[in-house]
Amino acid sequence: MMLEIVRAEGVYMYGPGGQRYLDLISGVSVSNTGHCHPEVVEAVSRQAASYMHLMVYGEVIQSPQVRYAEYLAGFLPENLRCTYFVNSGSEAVEGAIKLSRRYTGRSKIVSFRNAYHGSTTGALSVQGSESFRGPFRPLLPDTWQAAFNDSDSLGIIDSRTACVIIEPIQGEAGIIFPRNGFLEAVREKCIQNGALLVFDEIQTGFGRTGHMFAIDRFGVVPDILLLAKALGGGMPLGAFISSKDIMSSLASDPPLGHITTFGGHPVCCAAGLASMQILTGEGLVKKCGPKSDIFRSLLSHNIITEIRGEGLFLAVRLSDPQYIGYVIRKAPDYGLILDYFLFCGDAFRIAPPLIISEEEIRLAAEQLMKLLDDAEKNVKLK
Repeated sequence: MMLEIVRAEGVYMYGPGGQRYLDLISGVSVSNTGHCHPEVVEAVSRQAASYMHLMVYGEVIQSPQVRYAEYLAGFLPENLRCTYFVNSGSEAVEGAIKLSRRYTGRSKIVSFRNAYHGSTTGALSVQGSESFRGPFRPLLPDTWQAAFNDSDSLGIIDSRTACVIIEPIQGEAGIIFPRNGFLEAVREKCIQNGALLVFDEIQTGFGRTGHMFAIDRFGVVPDILLLAKALGGGMPLGAFISSKDIMSSLASDPPLGHITTFGGHPVCCAAGLASMQILTGEGLVKKCGPKSDIFRSLLSHNIITEIRGEGLFLAVRLSDPQYIGYVIRKAPDYGLILDYFLFCGDAFRIAPPLIISEEEIRLAAEQLMKLLDDAEKNVKLK
């Protein structure tokens, strides 16, 4: 699209000539409380005026980290109360791989086809697309892949497995939900073989699906939880979270088993805490379901074949993949920002800030219908 944006506020982005674009992707599930929410901006300003970077993470106590970790713990199961803040989702994945191998003394990592876990070397090693991985081989050894929603493929999880990393809802595959007790089967297989279960909730966390976390949605509790994107309220922040027992394996031999200079940056933690308090204080998570229903009721078109997902985490599937590029490219002409899925060529995502109002949803749907009319008329299908 190559749009120049000079400011953003709420659910809108603005161009240099005053053009207004309704953001339907939230920077890929980052801006859950919208752009430049006054309370987040105030938290950033207040913390920046107090102190920014002080010392390598862990050397001194920085209260924004402590306050945010404590607040997060109140929404998580008992075994997920020890938070290690990092800089991004990819680094959270890297931390989880290291933690799993260190704790279990094993090397084998199992992930799933069509999963997305990031682009650093370790994260890329467990990503589910060979077209992304292939050009960068050799990657981490002893990484294996199973098929999502295929319980027969879980035999790959064995006594050599350090961890199984899985998105409870596959995002870049086009928002694919687990079926027929699949997550429960993965959990049980990990227990049987002494492997750790890692949930990548980097896209699904912080209310995106109408639940604060997918843990709440499915009732399956992992050994390690990965967060990023909306975690920072628009600032760069990631985390891997586990029990004190598991996390303590990084504390010795060597004494700095994982270290990050800027992870848990106080300004980022202040922004994230403010954003999460907005989510809870304004009841935005519970409102996701009704808002999703409004979108679904209004999105009816000849070339829409399916709408997958829950809450404000939707994949709109079109009757031919050739429509997708046209729709996304033309969206700004209709005042909209849309985006692809990496591993799903026949759908586009709808994942606006959770603060979107019913009026704004109706406007978005109205413009989407016009855009789809345009695509149906002008795309020459082969």
